Amino acid sequence: MKRTLFLVRHAKSSWDGVALPDKERPLADRGKRDAPMMGKRLAKRQVKPDLILSSPARRALSTAEIIANELDYRAKDIVVEDRLYATEAETLLAVVGELSDKLKCVMLFGHNPELTDLAHRLSNEVKLLPTCAVAKFTFESKSWSTIGAVKPEKVIVDYPKKE
Repeated sequence: MKRTLFLVRHAKSSWDGVALPDKERPLADRGKRDAPMMGKRLAKRQVKPDLILSSPARRALSTAEIIANELDYRAKDIVVEDRLYATEAETLLAVVGELSDKLKCVMLFGHNPELTDLAHRLSNEVKLLPTCAVAKFTFESKSWSTIGAVKPEKVIVDYPKKE
């Protein structure tokens, strides 16, 4: 069975509100432009996630909501997962491993360095996920629990400035 995992780094965030807690930082103007553009690219490729998981951080959740909108995925169906914030690749992999095997396509919205670390662990082709990058991993696997042990069949990385 084919399983598709998307790792999506949040769009460019604002550093204007220096008094804001890190979790509350909003998207910068560039992030507000890049997220819908990446969502449109995914929609053109007919991406239909069964589940979207997002870090609770405002910038990640905003990115998830913008991209979900472009994919006709209801924002209220986005699952906020606390373990996707201020974590490490091992924890992200544990979240993936716990996914229901009924799901075929899942998107995780989160942060660096852990997203790049996980992407590189899944495929050493991936060196860096810039802001609003989307890494797509396709696996032949009966269960999400094997992700990390099995190598992806295909890896595609896209990001706003990619030609």
